[in-house]
Amino acid sequence: MSSTTKIDQNAEYDAIVVGAGVAGLYQLYRLRELGLKVRSLDAAGAVGGTWYWNRYPGARVDSQSYIYQYWFSDELLEEWDWSERFPAQPETERYLNYVADKFDLRKDIQFNTTVKSAHWDAGRSRWLITTDQGDTFAARYFVSCAGMLSAPVALPFPGRETFKGQVAHTARWPQEGIDLAGKRVGVIGTGATGIQVIQTIASQVAELKVFQRTPQYAVPMRNDTYDDAARDAWRAKYPELREQVHHSFVGFDFDFETENYLDLSPEERKAALERIWADGSLRFWVGGFQEILTDEEVNADVSEFVRDKIRARVKDPAIAEKLVPYSYGFGTARVPLETGYYDAYNRDNVELVDVSETPIEGFTENGLLVGGKEYPLDVVILATGFDAGTGALSRMDIHGRDDRSLTELWRKDIRSTLGLQVHGFPNLFTVAGPLAPSTAFCNMATCLQQQVDWVTDCIAYLRKEGLKSIEPGAEKEEWWVQHHDETANATLMMTTNSWYTGANIEGKPRRLLSYIGGVDEYRKFCDEAKTSHYEGYAMS
Repeated sequence: MSSTTKIDQNAEYDAIVVGAGVAGLYQLYRLRELGLKVRSLDAAGAVGGTWYWNRYPGARVDSQSYIYQYWFSDELLEEWDWSERFPAQPETERYLNYVADKFDLRKDIQFNTTVKSAHWDAGRSRWLITTDQGDTFAARYFVSCAGMLSAPVALPFPGRETFKGQVAHTARWPQEGIDLAGKRVGVIGTGATGIQVIQTIASQVAELKVFQRTPQYAVPMRNDTYDDAARDAWRAKYPELREQVHHSFVGFDFDFETENYLDLSPEERKAALERIWADGSLRFWVGGFQEILTDEEVNADVSEFVRDKIRARVKDPAIAEKLVPYSYGFGTARVPLETGYYDAYNRDNVELVDVSETPIEGFTENGLLVGGKEYPLDVVILATGFDAGTGALSRMDIHGRDDRSLTELWRKDIRSTLGLQVHGFPNLFTVAGPLAPSTAFCNMATCLQQQVDWVTDCIAYLRKEGLKSIEPGAEKEEWWVQHHDETANATLMMTTNSWYTGANIEGKPRRLLSYIGGVDEYRKFCDEAKTSHYEGYAMS
């Protein structure tokens, strides 16, 4: 595609936004505020992003509702009533639909549309974007809000086409649902999603086989329900929370303990851990002792504390030991919240199948084969994760200046500047892109809104200055990559093979996908880029 490609006048836009979830809706709103002609494209059939696709049994937010929301409209904050501390998928989806309707966003969104390619046309300083619907759009700015966990991975188990039962990936759950009552069900994967599915369906199905490769350190969720009095109490705190979430380490309304773990006596340590554990949230991970992430001695101590909690929940000691992680430390991989997950293994109809040493061989007509043994199943649920951070963008066939391929670049080396732009790709903005807190290490609602605001301010600056394009210079990008890696290597995160480091995708370059220097620190870097008038960026 080149400058000779003819574009219908109706297909010329100031900006194309990919995605209509938490980030995409807000980005559309902000760019329309600037007076831009904007079109949003989304592969889904309606708004919601993650909360459109992830409608599997038990899907639920693990950030508190009073911080997992938009802050740009006081009227919206007053109108919307959250029913509980950690809302289930249907409530979050309703919220995003309410936002879309309230601000009349749907008129600028094209659903059931997947971006096939995006090529930078240097002659016209435009992105030329094609879709699976046969459309070709031209836009000055191309903003991806496709999400950091939106490219599902379905492991290529052989024989799937011969299986007579039903197979479903949790991230592409059928809109009509699946009737699991009385059936023999297998769940592959015990990450955050798998845990939610398992704890929800264990009491509904005839038999449940859980195929586990890596056990998890999960924290019990304390999910309070809210009445009007509770909602009013939270609303009174909204002005304070709006500021607090943007200046904490991971975008929540709490931060790490101020005391040093090793300065406490053994009794004081135990009491502190019990107190934070009782909060029933991710506070135990990212609001406890920061040394968990940097000090091997502290991490080992806290890991054993959590292991004891798991052992106490499972009646069979042999099964408990299989559910206890030993190969990595607490907090160095994604920490799920759970409600009755470990108790599910006390049920007679639930069997844990350890596939860490004896992998799944493949499907048969009747089920799954592991170590020569067939497990008969009616339904197989794939909770097998995502190509995180880079997957959604890598699948779009994006070509920047001089026809350089983003897919090929990230196949060799995952790079970005602030997680928001990539050298060689003018006017491409990557909300929730790699090497930013929003890739994994932040309350998503906090970081996505912060990034959307940065993108909007950048575009507003270009328009004010009469500039056509912006991209980070090579030196600027190298500075950010080096800072990102130095920060990551000062923690224990790189010691663990997980999707955080891309280890779940064969051949993916190893790098911590998320910036772990803290949300507040990251915000300062973003603000510096703006106040310096984007020093180190190439603009024309």
